[in-house]
Order: sequence, then C-alpha cells, then structure tokens
Amino acid sequence: MRTALLFLVSLLGCTAAFSQTNVLNTNPLTEQIMLGNYDPATYQASSTLDQPSQIIEGIHAEVSPDSLQAYITRLSGFENRNTGADTVSDVRGMGAARRWVFQKFEEFSSARDNRLIPSYLQFDQEVCGMTQHRNIFCVLPGTNVDDPSMVLIQGHIDSRCEDPCDIDCVAQGSEDNASGTALVMELARVMSKYTFERTIVFMATTGEEQGLFGARAFAQYTVDKNIKVKAVLNNDTVGGIICGATSSEPSCPGLNHIDSTQVRLFSSGSQNSPHKALARYTKLQYEEELLAIVSVPMQISIMSFEDRLGRGGDHIPFSDRGISAIRFTTANEHGNAVIGPDYTDRQHSTRDILGVDTDGDNVIDSFFVDFNYLARNTVINGVSGGLIAVSPETPGFEAEAVDGIIKITIQDPLDYDHYRIGLRSVENDFDTVYTLIGGREFDIIPEIRGQYSVSVASVDEHGIESCFSDEEIFSIFTLELEEIAFQAKAIELLQNRPNPFDEITYISCLVNESVDYREAHIQISDLSGKELMRLPIQLNLGVNEITYRHGYGQIGTHVYSLVIDGEVYASKRMIFAY
Repeated sequence: MRTALLFLVSLLGCTAAFSQTNVLNTNPLTEQIMLGNYDPATYQASSTLDQPSQIIEGIHAEVSPDSLQAYITRLSGFENRNTGADTVSDVRGMGAARRWVFQKFEEFSSARDNRLIPSYLQFDQEVCGMTQHRNIFCVLPGTNVDDPSMVLIQGHIDSRCEDPCDIDCVAQGSEDNASGTALVMELARVMSKYTFERTIVFMATTGEEQGLFGARAFAQYTVDKNIKVKAVLNNDTVGGIICGATSSEPSCPGLNHIDSTQVRLFSSGSQNSPHKALARYTKLQYEEELLAIVSVPMQISIMSFEDRLGRGGDHIPFSDRGISAIRFTTANEHGNAVIGPDYTDRQHSTRDILGVDTDGDNVIDSFFVDFNYLARNTVINGVSGGLIAVSPETPGFEAEAVDGIIKITIQDPLDYDHYRIGLRSVENDFDTVYTLIGGREFDIIPEIRGQYSVSVASVDEHGIESCFSDEEIFSIFTLELEEIAFQAKAIELLQNRPNPFDEITYISCLVNESVDYREAHIQISDLSGKELMRLPIQLNLGVNEITYRHGYGQIGTHVYSLVIDGEVYASKRMIFAY
C-alpha cells in the first residue's frame, strides 16, 4: 500500500508542477454548440424521437452486447494504449486507437443525419515522454439553446502495464478501461438516434493512469470557456465480474467471486453533496423507469467515499470544480494495482487482456469482460444521462421544522404543479420519495426523532423528474418534556450516517448556538473504553461533519464521543458490518 500511496503523491505533484497548457478544441464548431451558439434546426433528425418513453425503451432495446464486444476487441488489438505510446503507427499505440474511435464517431454520425460532431481536445503535458495528447469526443446538439448545460458521458481510453510508462509492453487494458470506452462509444451510437433538449457529449479521455490529465484538461476547458456542465457520468472498469486475489477497499469478497448484477457509484463529498444527489437521481431513474422492463435486475450501490481507498478516477477533476460527477465501477475488481513481486491480478498489468483460449483452437472462448453485464451498465448510464438531458428545471423550496413537522413550500416560477420530495435520514439513499400534485405546500411528519435531509424536484408532463435541489438538514424532536430539554442543548451529537456502515461513516454535530471552546474532537473507542482514534472537529453554527474510516471487512461496535476541552460532552454507539 505504501508503494501505491507514494505513486499517488508523485502524480499529484506532477499535476501541480506540469499543468496542461495550450488546450485546443480542434473543431471550433463543437465549442460553439457547447456554448449554445447554434441553430438547433441544423441538427434536426429526419425522424424526431424525443419522448422520454421512446428514449428509455430505445436505449434499453438497442444497446448491444455484440457491439460492445466488437469495440473492446478492436481496442485490445492496438496492444498498447499508454498515454505516451506511439502516435504514428496505424495499427499499434495511442494514435491508432484514438483515430479509430474518431472514425467510429464519424460513422455513427453518418448513420444519424450527421448529428454527431466529432472533435479532439488537444493539450500539452509531459507524460511518459510524450508532450502532446488528445481526448476524443463527439457532441450531440440539444434543442434548447436557452439552457446550454450539457451532459457528459466519459471513460478513459489509455491503458498501462505494471510500469505506468511502459510503452512497449502488451497493455490491452480490456477491462481497465476498454470497457468504459466501449460504453461511451455504444451510447454515442444509440443515443444519437434521439433528440434531447440539452447537449450530450461523449468523450474518451487520455492520461488517466498517470494523473487524470485528460479529464483535468477538459474540466478546466469547460471552466475557462464558461461551458455549463449539468452532470458527468464517468465509467472506469465497468465490465468485469470476477473478484481478484486483491482489490481496493471497499473490496470484493475474495478470489474468483462472481457478481454480475451490481454496479457501484462513487462520488465525492458527504451524503448532502450534489455528487451524491446525482447518484441518487441515477438510482431513482433505474428503479422507476427501467426496473420493470429489464430481464436481469441490477443493484445500484451508492458508495460513501469519492473512490476506492487510495485510488482516483476522471470524475474527480469535475467534482473538484463544483460540477456534479459520479463514477460507475464494477462490484468486483480484479486487483488493487499495488504492483509487486506477489501481485498476480490483472488490473494494471500485462494480464488485463480480452480473454483466453481454453480449448486450443486459437479462438478466445473465455472472456474477462462480461459483455451482457457491460450492456446493463451501459443502459443505466444512457437512461440516467438521457433523462437529465430532457428533464425540467429544478425548483427551489423553503422549509422549517415546527413541532416535529417538516413544513415545505415549493418555489417554482415555471409552475410545473407536480413535484417529488426526497427524504433521507442516515443512509446515502432516499428513505422515501413523496409525490405532490396540484399544490406547493407539503408536510412531512417523521416517525422517530433524528436528523433528516430534504430535497425537491419538479416533474414535467411526461412524468420525468428534474435533478433534485440541494438538501436542507433538520433535526426533529417530539414535544415530550425530556425531548424539549434535549432540544435546548447548545450542541447535539448526531447519530453517525450510515449506521451500520461498511468502510466509512460520517459523524456530525449540530451547533444550535455559539459556544466558547479551545479544542474539540471526536474520540473513537471500543466497548471496553480503549481509545482508538481522535478526529478534530470544528464547532461552528449549524452542522459540522467529519469522516471516520475503520477499514473494510470488519464487524463490531464502537463508541464515538464529542470531547470539548478535555470533557466528554456526549457519546453514541455505531455499528460496522461487512
């Protein structure tokens, strides 16, 4: 693990010292489209398919496991897609791979009334001996230039072997991350048949393995050009179903365990962050729009942390800039990328190949990517991104807690007259999503005392939700005398969230009135009272939150206490379970 952490530090240092320069969009038209400076009629389909039901059913029906297999087979055939690999050869290296993806985008466009506009985002950055690099992307123009906020679906194209700058090894990168690139390509093919209000961008980034360089370049480009990004769906290692001997925490159960019905959504921030809200939106759309029509149900797990322990992905440069972003990753990963003499897993090695020939006929018959599983993840991406691209505007709201009731008033100048109200307590997921029709006021009466988060969405005439608003947090109490006394406390130590939890949990204090203090911390102890950890915490007005990571694969109970100036103020128990 020390090796991995040192490598991560070196990457961060490299990023700071050698930021991307001379960023150039090679097709200026795509920039104007992303800014909303175009006539939508120019990109009108010969047959307009814009109803949400058409989009949902079409993506579900048209995403093809065979197409995904063909893309991954071709990408694997370029042998080495390292960020610094050959850009001259027509058959091997990064240049050949990115030109092939660009050509496929052109082919998809030709089949769809030339509605997909491909381009490169070129930038200068010294990576593995190469100084200039290119992301490949294409733009599907939306119909609403008054709201030029785009949806970005992406996955990195670069691959690597054990040495992150080995440009000569066989680095097929079939699982990491030809699977994500194939997903992006397939959605460009399928979704370009449909018409969306917002522009959708499909992008294959480079430089992910050495420091997220391609994503950093595009994220900064959107900020510098004032291009509005509604949501980012990043796909990295999304096709494998086999657990390796190692995997990064939160880990899979063990060597050769199979999971083909779960996908994990990672995102930064606490449960109240806009990135977790995007993950909840994605899961809600799957449960309400797709679950009834799919043949193999999928479990969507909203993870607590930004990424796996010690790891990172191309969603991070966007969330770092305040853009809502999530990462799709398989439930099972084949390796933790801690390269050493005992490392035998496939990820970040020459062993990340398409598959093996088990019967000696020189034809691969056992694949390390499950194309049906990848297709299911592709559909989840497409439906989430597509519905965001046709969704109504997010309303505002005011809310207050009165006598144990959360009283909500919707603020909606567009008068949708149909709303969803999301309520959460201790989990990343919604506890309940309420529906309000024909009014603006709604009361929620929680059954038990505790901390609750509320957000709202508008619903259009097709029954499609907007993205949910930022959450507001409330502490709810009953009116019994002992609760009135509890409510009067200046500081409340709240129950950790989630509880029970896996790898990480959030511990919060609600400060109702200013307090004078010198030092405060959260003390973690076992049930015998032995102190295990101290975590500093600020006591500012409102909710103050810290994260506690105990590691993965453990079962037990700990006690956490708020200690102010050496005195224990309050204590609670928390449970962690594998």
